Amino acid sequence: MKNIQRILKRDRENKKYLPGFEFPQLLSIETDLKEAATGADVVCMVVPSHGYRKVFETLIPYLKTGASVVSAVKGIENSSLMTMTQVMRQCLGSALTAKNLTLSVLSGPSFAKEVALGLPTLVTIGCDNLEDAQFLQNVFGSERFRVYAAQDMIGLEVSAALKNIIAIAAGISDGLGFGLNSRAALITRGLAEITRMGVAMGADPVTFSGLSGIGDLVLTCTGDLSRNRSVGLKLGVGKKLPQILDEMEMVAEGVKTTQSVHDLMLQMEVEMPILDQVYQILYKGKECSKAVTDLLTRELRVE
Repeated sequence: MKNIQRILKRDRENKKYLPGFEFPQLLSIETDLKEAATGADVVCMVVPSHGYRKVFETLIPYLKTGASVVSAVKGIENSSLMTMTQVMRQCLGSALTAKNLTLSVLSGPSFAKEVALGLPTLVTIGCDNLEDAQFLQNVFGSERFRVYAAQDMIGLEVSAALKNIIAIAAGISDGLGFGLNSRAALITRGLAEITRMGVAMGADPVTFSGLSGIGDLVLTCTGDLSRNRSVGLKLGVGKKLPQILDEMEMVAEGVKTTQSVHDLMLQMEVEMPILDQVYQILYKGKECSKAVTDLLTRELRVE
């Protein structure tokens, strides 16, 4: 870690994940959580879901009273089937109230490269209390990064996590050469599945027609910068998942989230045929073409 810190401080650029973009002058590099978080009014957690709990548990002692903790992670924990704010609540226990902490979610259609380029981007930040969301709205917002405030945290988290699974499906469709009609159908029916799961978990259905819902879904299913769509594309042309993951530098959250959401689907008895077929491809070795046939030959029904 110290070596990574030294390289980032020297280069003032992340040449591995976001080359060509110099760090802002006010950004400092720190590998020690205590040094990084002590005294901070706002702490943003951007840790892959499979490592989120461990990092957050280490962070807790250094959170100041009254701090805001913002999750910008799009995943569901495999072991607990919890969203990241649910993980934080469980880890904090009584400390959440004792320290007067605010938990929040930042989500929306926002490829990092385009944000770094200063291209116009719109996202949503959600807190239980709208006043807290409005405070953070001003913390994160800028002339080219517009932030909307919301209260439906579970809706923001569910849509952010599940859209990655649909993006894998869209990539598979594109890899198989099925065209724009098929992609549009997957996005539309995928949104229906995301909404069903979200509502079952207590979300407001309106959230799924917003930036974190349909906005992020369209971006991730169509954008060339989408890691999850890229996984699907490679599956569609015949590559195997282990090889695909070995070739990737960055995490495609949708792969792990597919396992979590499949377990949730069974547990909560929510109908999610697209998710189920993606799970069968990723974890049961099902052929992509067979999965498509099984989706298209399901019993006809009213939309």
